[in-house]
Amino acid sequence: MSTPSPIRIAAVLSTEHRGRLMSHAREVNFREGARIFDEGTRAESFWIVRSGTVTLEIPVPGRRPTPIESLGPGELVGWSWLFAPYVWQLGAEAMTPVRAYEFDATTVRMLMDADPAFGSALGHWVGRVLALRLHQTRTRLIDLYAPRLTAS
Repeated sequence: MSTPSPIRIAAVLSTEHRGRLMSHAREVNFREGARIFDEGTRAESFWIVRSGTVTLEIPVPGRRPTPIESLGPGELVGWSWLFAPYVWQLGAEAMTPVRAYEFDATTVRMLMDADPAFGSALGHWVGRVLALRLHQTRTRLIDLYAPRLTAS
């Protein structure tokens, strides 16, 4: 379902920008099976996974939510916090016990506005994450709903 992410924080943000962001982190834990957020709710925080696995999923009417991607250490959980109206576009669940860094979205957006270089770097990172997530979602939905080809 998922391939390792080429956009982990350590590979994308400079040491300076990573340090600036991490200075606003709060350590949190999610038990296995915990809902981190649901589609349609307010996106007031975001997370970077320290350990464990988070699954992103899309609700499907009349069915269980469909897993789209699994995220692991160093990966960003959530991008909707950066784009108005700040509402989650997917859901997320802890598939294992998860340790993560949590960030207040309003605080980070203010930091981005105050420092254009930091804002640009973080915005480009989130944009890359968004592009990957949209690709993963499209691929997963095609797998689920495309007509099956039959051999002749």
